[in-house]
Amino acid sequence: MAERIPDELIEKVRTSQDIVELVSDYVTLKKQGRNYFGLCPFHGEKSPSFSVSPDKQIYHCFGCGAGGNAFSFLMNIEGFSFLESVKHIAQRTGIDLPQLERQSGNSKSSDNRAVMGEAHELLAKLFHHYLLNTEQGLKALDYLKGRGFSDEVISRFQIGFAPDSWDAATNFLSRRNFSLELSEKAGLLGKRDFDGKFFDRFRNRIMFPIWDKNGKVIGFGGRILDSGEPKYLNSPETLLFNKGKNLYALHLSRPEMRKKQQAVLFEGYVDTIAAWRAGIENGVATLGTSLTEDQAKLLKRNVPSVVICYDSDHAGVEASFRASSILLKAGCNVKIAKMPDGLDPDDYIQKYGAEKFNRDVIGASLTVMAFKIQYYRRGKNLNDEGERMLYIEEIIKEISQLPNAVEKDHYLRQLADEFNLSLEALKQQQFFTAKQQKRKKDNVDTNRNNNPRNNTYYNKPLLPAYHNAERILLAHMLKNTDVAIRVQELLGASFNIEEHNAVAAYLYAFYEEGNLPNVGLFLQRIEDDRLKKIASELAMLTVNEHLSDKEMSDYIRQITNYPKWLVIQGKEKHKKEAERGQDFARAAQIAMEILQMKKELKG
Repeated sequence: MAERIPDELIEKVRTSQDIVELVSDYVTLKKQGRNYFGLCPFHGEKSPSFSVSPDKQIYHCFGCGAGGNAFSFLMNIEGFSFLESVKHIAQRTGIDLPQLERQSGNSKSSDNRAVMGEAHELLAKLFHHYLLNTEQGLKALDYLKGRGFSDEVISRFQIGFAPDSWDAATNFLSRRNFSLELSEKAGLLGKRDFDGKFFDRFRNRIMFPIWDKNGKVIGFGGRILDSGEPKYLNSPETLLFNKGKNLYALHLSRPEMRKKQQAVLFEGYVDTIAAWRAGIENGVATLGTSLTEDQAKLLKRNVPSVVICYDSDHAGVEASFRASSILLKAGCNVKIAKMPDGLDPDDYIQKYGAEKFNRDVIGASLTVMAFKIQYYRRGKNLNDEGERMLYIEEIIKEISQLPNAVEKDHYLRQLADEFNLSLEALKQQQFFTAKQQKRKKDNVDTNRNNNPRNNTYYNKPLLPAYHNAERILLAHMLKNTDVAIRVQELLGASFNIEEHNAVAAYLYAFYEEGNLPNVGLFLQRIEDDRLKKIASELAMLTVNEHLSDKEMSDYIRQITNYPKWLVIQGKEKHKKEAERGQDFARAAQIAMEILQMKKELKG
C-alpha cells in the first residue's frame, strides 16, 4: 500500500499539470478572454457554461456548480480517490511518488483492487501467449484468421486463448503466490461446492480482455471455440468490473472519437473489432447489458454525437429505441444505423466489405425521429383505419417532443403528404398533444423531485446587496492575503451566509499557515464538496485588481447592516400588529425606534 505522500510533493504534482491540458482530454475547450469554455462534462447542456482558468488552475461550471482543481476534476470525472488522482497526474507528468512495494503474491494485501488488477493483467498476457505461441492455441488462431482477424488486430485488442484445461490459470496464479480465494472473487476462477477446490473459469475459449476507461484490464469476455454453452461467457460483477459503468475499448477508441467528435456504439466486442478492421476506429460497445445512464454519461463526456449500430433483429431494434432515449436524455446528438435483416455488423462486413459498411450503414444513419417513424410502423397494417390512426397518434406524440420547430414542421408535412391529411389539422393536434405532455410533466414535477440538484445553480435571481458584498469580498480575499487579514480584523466570522463564513474560516487558516494566495492549493484543503463548489465559483468572479479602503468599508457596512435591517423589518411587523390592535401609543413608540435605527444605519 502507498505510504502517505507529503503535502509539498502533492503540491509539486498539482502544479506540474496544466489544468487546461488535463480538461482538454475530456472536454472540447475554446478560449474566450483569459479563460477557456466548453460544455460541462458533469451535466447535460447545449450552451457552454464550463470555465477553466489557466491563471488560477481551477475549473467551475456556472450551470451545475461543479468546481475545483486538477485533482477534484479527476475525482469527479473518473471516480478516482484523491490518492488515485495524485498518482494519475504524477504518472502523466513523470513525477516519482514514494511507495511501499507490495510483496508479490501477498494474499494479505489490503489493496485487493490492486491485486485483482495485477492478476487480470498477467492472465491477459498469458492468454495472448497461448494464442500466438502454443500448439494449444493453433485452432483458435486459425479460426480468427479465417474470420479476417489480422496480426495487427489481434495485437491491438490483445486477443488470447484460454486452453481446454481446468487448472492452467489456477496453477499460473498459484505459482505466483496470488490468493486463489481473491482470484475467485475477481471472477478469474471458479470454486467447487463439494470440496472447495478452485478451477479455471474460462476454458477452451477465445479471450477478449475488457478494460476500464484508462486501459487497465478489469475483466474478460470468452467465446467458446467449439460447440457448447454459453457461446459467450463474460466476467461476473466484481470489485473491479461493473458492466454498467464501462464501455468496451473506450481507451483505444477515445483519440479517434475526439477527432471525429463522434462515437459508434455496438452491442458487443466482436462487432467493435470488426468495425475497427473496416476503418471505424471510434467504436465502443456495451458489455452484455442494455445501455445504462452511466455509460451514456461516459460517452457524453467524451463526444457530443453517438451513432447506434445494433443488430437488426427484434431485440436489437428494441435496444436501439431504448438506447436512443437514454443518450438523448444525457444530452447527446443521436443517429441510428440501420442493419439489413438477419445481419449483425460483423456478418455484414464479412459479406459485403468495409467500404459498403461505411457508406450504406454508418454513412446512411437515420435521425432518431426517422428511426422512430420506422419503429412505430412495425407490425401495423396501415390500410386499416384504426391502426393507421394509432400510428399517426404515436408519431405526433414523438414530433411534439422535438426541440426544433423546423424539425417539427418537416415531419408534420411528411405525415400530411403520406396520408393525404390537412397540415393545419396535424399542427393543431400536435399543439394539443404538446400541451397535454407539458401538463403531465408539470404535475409530476410538482409532486416529485426528480432532480437532486433542484436547479440550485440555474437561473440565479438577482442577489441582495449584502450577498453580493460577501461574494466580492471573498473573491478579493482569495486573491490577496492583506485583504483577508484586514477582513478578519474588521469582520471575523460575521458573514451572514453560513457557507461564506465556512469558506472564510478555511481561508484564514490557510493564510495563517504561511501560504500565499493559491486557489488550486486552497481548494484542495476544502473537503466539503458544496463549499468547494462555492469557493471555485467565487474564485472565478471578475473583480478589480485593487480593492480600495472605501470599497472595503462599503462592503463591510452592507454585510454588518443586514442583521440590523432584519431587526427593523421585525419592528415594522410589530408596528403593524399594534396598529391593527388599535394600540397607537405602542405603534408610535415602535415607529420612533425604527426611525432612530435607520438614522444610525445611514450615519
